[in-house]
Amino acid sequence: MNQYITGAMIRRLRERRHMTQHQLAEKTMVSDKAVSRWETGRGYPDISLIEPLSAALGVSVIELFSGEHVVNTNRAFNMLRTRLYVCPICGNVIQSTGEAVISCCGIVLPALEAEPGDGAHAARIERVEDEYLVRVDHEMSKTHYISFILALRDDGVELRKLYPEGEAEARFGIGGTRCFYWYCNRHGLFKAPAR
Repeated sequence: MNQYITGAMIRRLRERRHMTQHQLAEKTMVSDKAVSRWETGRGYPDISLIEPLSAALGVSVIELFSGEHVVNTNRAFNMLRTRLYVCPICGNVIQSTGEAVISCCGIVLPALEAEPGDGAHAARIERVEDEYLVRVDHEMSKTHYISFILALRDDGVELRKLYPEGEAEARFGIGGTRCFYWYCNRHGLFKAPAR
């Protein structure tokens, strides 16, 4: 059987946190002899100890399993790389600023690919004083509707949740708005630039 967590990794992480084997044992509710066996490769942590062990060592479970400490070197993000995810079960809308693995209601969600909004899914974008008014001429029945309209801005996103039998329109501030997305519960995501 291959060791799924290396003893060297446990030792390195423990020493980085300036902990003794005894202190780690107390935090994970095992004996210090068990910690010694893990670090020398003569034993393995029980699967039920993985979460407490990762918490005690200050790393994620994924880092503990991979044997590598993951450091986020990204200190800035690009809003134009925004990805949107919609849960088909609860309707939750999740946004990330790049590639991600997103799950909701027990399923992994694929990132949505936006199509140009035209035809039956065209949006009318008008400037009204200091706001954009985004209207989608679309059915808003209980079975076929626009779920949300989102404005992608230089500094984040603004999302307006819509509901069946309501109007498929929303207002957004003009400053820093780059483009708009809207989501049809049957046909997916659509996109248009701010004018």
